[in-house]
Amino acid sequence: MTKPSKAEIVDLVSDRARNRIKGSVRLEMPGTATLFVDETGAIESDQAADITLTADASVFYDIAMGVKNPAKAFMMRQLKVDGNPMKALKIGEILSTTD
Repeated sequence: MTKPSKAEIVDLVSDRARNRIKGSVRLEMPGTATLFVDETGAIESDQAADITLTADASVFYDIAMGVKNPAKAFMMRQLKVDGNPMKALKIGEILSTTD
């Protein structure tokens, strides 16, 4: 798989998060971007959030596309969580489903 572009990830995460995420999450993708995500969608920003998730852009893209399970990515150390792990799993579920 080719590495997704920053714009693809922002659009996909925004679509999945809009009106569904409670609170805020910071998605750190080293070498690609840092996104701030809340119920309004995703923007490129390094502002503080309730929880921070760190992974390669392709991991976030695969989670959002439903190809990769967020809990499995965490257990395989492909996804790092800074904050409440239960909230991180809920956010992962939201980002990996369309409704």
